Amino acid sequence: MSDQTGSAGDTQADKGAEGETDDASTKPSIFSKPMFWVILIVVVAAITIGGTFYYLHARQFESTDDAFVDAHIVRLAPEIAGTLIQVADIDNRHVKAGDLLAVIKPSGPEAQLAEANAGVTQAQAQVDQARAQVAAAIATRQQTAAQAQSPVANAIRTARDFARYQQLVRIDSAAVAATQIDDARAKARTAAADAAAARSQIASADAQVAVARRQVAAAEAAILARRAQVDQAKVTLGNLRLTAPVSGQVVNRQVNLGSYVAPGSQLMAIVPDTMWVTANFKETQLKSMRIGQVVAIKVDAFPDVKFKGRVDSIQRGAGQAFALLPPQNATGNYVKVVQRVPVRITFIVGKDDPDPRDYPIGPGMSVVPTVKVR
Repeated sequence: MSDQTGSAGDTQADKGAEGETDDASTKPSIFSKPMFWVILIVVVAAITIGGTFYYLHARQFESTDDAFVDAHIVRLAPEIAGTLIQVADIDNRHVKAGDLLAVIKPSGPEAQLAEANAGVTQAQAQVDQARAQVAAAIATRQQTAAQAQSPVANAIRTARDFARYQQLVRIDSAAVAATQIDDARAKARTAAADAAAARSQIASADAQVAVARRQVAAAEAAILARRAQVDQAKVTLGNLRLTAPVSGQVVNRQVNLGSYVAPGSQLMAIVPDTMWVTANFKETQLKSMRIGQVVAIKVDAFPDVKFKGRVDSIQRGAGQAFALLPPQNATGNYVKVVQRVPVRITFIVGKDDPDPRDYPIGPGMSVVPTVKVR
């Protein structure tokens, strides 16, 4: 009895399973439903349209994360050795060009300046003395010339008397005695010798005047040399005061009050107010890049601040060409690698644009520039 009951139950279960199988086989597939294809077409169309718009938008820009803030850092170093007696407390603070930063203890430079000033005074006295000698030489020359007038005039007169005696002798040999002719000849020769001596004295006086004038010129040259020493001493004394050559922020101060510094040793550095971005773009990104194109600059330290810039210049050559040891591609196996080219981007500060000087931005900080090339 139980066997029959079990057989009947199995038969009914088999019929139920067959019914379910028939229902599943007759259920329509999802691919046969029109709504599925409508949704699929809409999704594919949306992805295609969105991808197209994204491509058209993205192709207008070139960006790189290999970019950093850059500036001409000014490193301050003394030109003379000494001990610092004054150092301004300006760590990480802004200074203006000409502000006093440090003072070196004066010692030798002040003595050198005093010695140079004394040398100028001495040279000026020598000039005055030389000019007085010129005046004395000129007066001596004038006196010698006045004294020479009498011998010269006597020589002229005796020469004329001797000439007249000679003329009379040619007319009448008995008109003049031989002793008179000899006496006239002797007087003429003596007077001529005296005139020549007087002229020699005048020439000597002229030479003395020339020598005195050369001494004046030499003394004036000595003054110039002494004044040059004074200027050098002033420069040396001025080097004791270290001032800011440019406006910017003082960083990396390495000395304190009382520190001994040597020429050329770095005391501190100044980051100027003028900064820019050096972006190393791939060489394949430079096809449409031009000077003057607008750049959106994102500084990693301030991701919410939208800085604005402009392409200032593009380096003529890849960075690897200026390395200390440039690669030698002509030897060994060559593997082509896309090179990087530095592009300089300057900040633009407009009416509504943020000023990078208002933020603690400095050289070496990472940025992501995006250049609009189309």
